[in-house]
Amino acid sequence: MLMLSCFVFVLFDLSHCSLSFSFSIIYFSSIDYRCRFETGSERSLMTLNTKQLTSVTVSLFIPAVPPWAIYTIFASGGLLILLCLLCICIKCCCKKKPKKKKQKDQITLKGVKGQTTTTLVQPDVEDVDYGSTKQHRGTLLYSLEHNATKSELSVGIKQANSLKAVDLGRSADPYAKVYLIPDKSKTFETKVFKNTLNPTFNEVFTFQLSKSKLLKSTVVIKVFDFSRFTTHKIIGELRVQLCDINWNHAREEWGDLEEPVKFEEVDFGEICFSLRYVPTTSKLTVVILEAKNLKSMDFGGSSDPYVKVQLALDKRKWKKRKTSVKKKTLNPYFNESFTFDVMFDQIKRVNLVISVWDYDAMTRNDAIGKVFLGCDAPGNQLKHWGDMLSNPRRPVVQWHSLLSAEQVNSTLGLKKKIPLPNAQLFDNHFN
Repeated sequence: MLMLSCFVFVLFDLSHCSLSFSFSIIYFSSIDYRCRFETGSERSLMTLNTKQLTSVTVSLFIPAVPPWAIYTIFASGGLLILLCLLCICIKCCCKKKPKKKKQKDQITLKGVKGQTTTTLVQPDVEDVDYGSTKQHRGTLLYSLEHNATKSELSVGIKQANSLKAVDLGRSADPYAKVYLIPDKSKTFETKVFKNTLNPTFNEVFTFQLSKSKLLKSTVVIKVFDFSRFTTHKIIGELRVQLCDINWNHAREEWGDLEEPVKFEEVDFGEICFSLRYVPTTSKLTVVILEAKNLKSMDFGGSSDPYVKVQLALDKRKWKKRKTSVKKKTLNPYFNESFTFDVMFDQIKRVNLVISVWDYDAMTRNDAIGKVFLGCDAPGNQLKHWGDMLSNPRRPVVQWHSLLSAEQVNSTLGLKKKIPLPNAQLFDNHFN
């Protein structure tokens, strides 16, 4: 077998300080070798037992070079070799990583069943929900019953299950609102349940509704997440058309909460205020902070709102105060405080009525919306009043949705003002 060998010999000539490189390329096919060394003008030939040998000798003579230059050359050569090795290693590593990613991202059709290409990419028709963006908002158990003799519709809100958590805490403080459309004359609210997605309400609300209006009405039940300092977020709503119901017997069933409809509902706005009661001094302090998204009452799409604060004792008008007027705004900021003297034995018989009005210089002022609080108030109003009584000497702040003035007036049924003691003595003196 033919082999090619290259030998490099470095020879130092100490007498002439010269460096000689001799390259001998030996072509051989047996064990015998022939090497030729040349130093200066002297030549020597060493012959080993060879059968077949061909030698080509090339001699190069380089002038004298200082030792430090030789060391520098070798050092720089070593650095170049190291740099080349590093570059090779880096390239190898960079090439290996993408290969691994490609292997992970590769799509294989192994294990896919089906004889046509459509079975590989097209799901079954039953599994497709075309154009659907529905989200699971929970379910609600409700009941409906109509008493034809009394013209009463009873709507029961039993319980909710697996409500959607609208906040990051993965829980909610749910409560429900109930009203009828198109005649939204009354709105009822349930109690608020803390830190649960499965509340049990067990509350029944009654609407005066004749048989003729019954078939044209729809029950709307909305579930909200209560928040003391911000707007209450809606979780979902349930709508039941009463014309589709068999009224021969009471109905009770579960329904899925859906995304709320926003186009038909009248929004009167919201108001934020704080309550503080000090039993030792018999002082009730009401601070009207701000309102937002008020209903526009003027032709220019704005209003001139102000707030009335009224106390009613035993369903009779008692005391009232009002804020300043804020011009041309639907989001007024008041921050005005009012203090009333209310004895401890009277606080349980008092109703607080907060009403927002639109001021008109030439005509009568119009009521934008109202809300009332007290021991007989529903839903959030009752909760705010109860928190005030359970935390004496501490202000309690909360947002409230305004209701129509007609609804609050019909619910409270306030009578004329309480006659003053001095007026009674005056009447007795002259009678």
